[in-house]
Amino acid sequence: MTVSVIVHIENEDPVLCEVERLPEPTDQIIIISNPRRRDGKDIHYLEDDVTMMIVPWHRVNFVQVMPSAAIEEVVGFVRE
Repeated sequence: MTVSVIVHIENEDPVLCEVERLPEPTDQIIIISNPRRRDGKDIHYLEDDVTMMIVPWHRVNFVQVMPSAAIEEVVGFVRE
């Protein structure tokens, strides 16, 4: 199952993409597929036919995990 994430690469715009699995603490790289900008446009430094990208961890500031349609809606505390 793929997971949608936003990868924040050092000195670059965030990249919206999918990963096959969430990274482990021992990983040295992150392999992403379908890299694109958050607005869906192409990334200027990638060729047109690129579908996967390998990013070394030392270039990644942080990764945001996007909610999945498979995740049930979580109801938290509501103050009325």
